Amino acid sequence: MEQHHPKQMVLVGFIQASNCSNYPGSWRHRDGSDDFLLPGYYQHIARTLEKGKFHLAFVDDRLAMPDRYEDSFAATVEHGIRTVKLDLGPVVTAMALATEHIGIGATYSTTYHTPFHVARLFATLDHFSGGRIAWNVVTSLNDSEAMNFGADAHPPHDVRYDRADEFMETAFGLWDTWGGEALVLDRSEGRFADPSRVRRLDHSGEWFNSRGPLTVPRCPQGRPVIIQAGQSGRGREFAARWGELVFVIVPTLEACRSHRTTIREQAAFQGRDPDSTIVSPAVYVVVDETEDRAREKLQELKALAHPMDSVVLLSEVFNYDFSVHPLDEPLSDDMLDSISGLRGFLDRVTQRSAGGNPSVQDFIRFSARGTLDELPTFAGTPEEVADGLENWFQEGACDGFVLAATHIPGAYEDFVEMVVPELQRRGSFRADYEGATLRENLGLDRPGAWS
Repeated sequence: MEQHHPKQMVLVGFIQASNCSNYPGSWRHRDGSDDFLLPGYYQHIARTLEKGKFHLAFVDDRLAMPDRYEDSFAATVEHGIRTVKLDLGPVVTAMALATEHIGIGATYSTTYHTPFHVARLFATLDHFSGGRIAWNVVTSLNDSEAMNFGADAHPPHDVRYDRADEFMETAFGLWDTWGGEALVLDRSEGRFADPSRVRRLDHSGEWFNSRGPLTVPRCPQGRPVIIQAGQSGRGREFAARWGELVFVIVPTLEACRSHRTTIREQAAFQGRDPDSTIVSPAVYVVVDETEDRAREKLQELKALAHPMDSVVLLSEVFNYDFSVHPLDEPLSDDMLDSISGLRGFLDRVTQRSAGGNPSVQDFIRFSARGTLDELPTFAGTPEEVADGLENWFQEGACDGFVLAATHIPGAYEDFVEMVVPELQRRGSFRADYEGATLRENLGLDRPGAWS
């Protein structure tokens, strides 16, 4: 299949509504912000990324503290390992109202929410933002999240995706219960809307029943942009069916290109235009005016990691308490089968453990969870960083990048001040926003409305 990608790269900011970024050591940085409980913290990030003409900023989420390790939250709380998780509705609203052009995305789970709630929330946000909203669709990770929502255990991996497929069908159906030009607003005739252009959904399925219609008129984008990050076999199938911005975590250019090829092929198989999937890997960038200073900064940032960060986050993401094993003990096949978290991460670890079943130390080493080595890191001068990003982009590995923060707000500020101008000078990144909505700026079609 032809490896098409846009002429200019897509740039996305990856944010946590937390005391730290996805790099848990970020809160320990000497220049870190401590006002993560206030709206201005998130508004500053959004404005910074908008200044850099980023397409989108999206906020990741979990529905529980990382407390699978030793069945306790003690280490998480003591060491600040992604401890705080604010509700994303107010967070993205604050970000959207502080900006005019950048897209704003929020993570919501199909496992612990209902389609009507999510459809109504995101339609409202899309109206409030003038058509700049995205939904990062996740199926959640572990038993801790399940127990916060009244369940005893997290559903099995493939069952979560089966449920998620029906969730998406229901949410899409609810967004489409309002047709085009349904609002009339004729005060003289006393006619608010045309009832012939509003319909029920009457969805009755295995997991969801929803009558409709949605209580929010059709939103500016038709429906929000869909972000997805499935990396297991079943996850990639789901991403290829629904994802418009496909967010991936991969270690190398070659792995990213292979993943992009697979997603595009699966999208075509499901009847979608492969160009409607924008594949973007998460990366760290450490930049400074000189190479020596950038390398020094990188070492300072790596030193912020704490040994507990890795094992606590590994237990969270794999829904498994790694504290019950010595570090060098290989896990049995039964133990590996009991791991129900991110299957893509598990595949990555087991494939790289060539000597047999991985030990806890192998999980720490090969996943690099909680460290800067977890993601590809581009470090150097603005020119060197631009060279690295351009190489991935021009080699067809990706359509853009998701910038994760090594520290906040400095990582975003450094990138916008130093790397964006260099990419713009080369013509690899746009000089300004082209459209009013996120879909327009991403080059994605607006779904048509029935009438």
